[in-house]
Amino acid sequence: MTTIALSFESCRLITQTHAKTFYFASHTLAPEIRQGAYAIYAFCRMADDAVDLATSEADRKAAVIEFHAKLDSVYSTQLFDHQIDPWIEGFSKTVHRYQIPRIYFEELLEGMTLDQGSVRIQTWEELDRYCYLVAGVVGVIMTHLFTQPRPELLAAAKDLGTAMQLTNILRDIQEDFERDRIYLPQEELDQFGITTEKFQQGVKNPEWIPFLQFQIQRALDYYSRSEAGIRELPQNGVQKTVWLMRVLYAEILKEIEKSDYNSWKGRVRVSFLKKIGLALPLIFGRFPHKPDKLESRLV
Repeated sequence: MTTIALSFESCRLITQTHAKTFYFASHTLAPEIRQGAYAIYAFCRMADDAVDLATSEADRKAAVIEFHAKLDSVYSTQLFDHQIDPWIEGFSKTVHRYQIPRIYFEELLEGMTLDQGSVRIQTWEELDRYCYLVAGVVGVIMTHLFTQPRPELLAAAKDLGTAMQLTNILRDIQEDFERDRIYLPQEELDQFGITTEKFQQGVKNPEWIPFLQFQIQRALDYYSRSEAGIRELPQNGVQKTVWLMRVLYAEILKEIEKSDYNSWKGRVRVSFLKKIGLALPLIFGRFPHKPDKLESRLV
């Protein structure tokens, strides 16, 4: 294999290991686009791991500085150390092939700095910004791989990323709480009368279920907002992949509902057989109905 082929294979393996749902959905993409998507994910994963595994604030800052330096190398097309970063040449080729602006990766790194240590989010506006920085911007980046990045498609990609990150937050409430991280807005917890003690009690307090129903509906609203943009994506495998991500991720919300909203029982999962059942209609081109009008909404 050439060094570039080895690099793209490294990206594929990183994605296969760490992004099960995306890797499952990606197989409807054309090979070149799929290769690029894996390279984008590899950067995101390697940066996130480097920041997340740091044991002190100084180490976290050093990790972010290191990945800014990697972006310097990528955007100036410097030579790479394949032994240290076997994925980076594939990432660099993807960035230049699809002319992806550096600012998006800078925003990703900004989001990773917010996602460390003790986390408390006060307002929906703060959570909305966080969702963009850690997920919505990934959708914006992927849109550059998939098609011409028109403003309305970028806005739809942002909405889908927000919906998916809200789903992650609702799925991982227990895990995050154990790490001293509460991503749900304090203002909304207060509105529903949920103190820290009641938050930890979960379904044992009567306010928990209506609170989670409110949060789930918000996520579903963002999934719905993204659909008009998904319908305008190219039908060369791209649209199928994005529909798969939208449908499979939203199914997690149904699993939360089936658990009687008991997020304290542990992370809910969509079984592989269920994924297959949801995927088959989409693979054969039977997409969700109700085509919405696509509005021009800037990111």
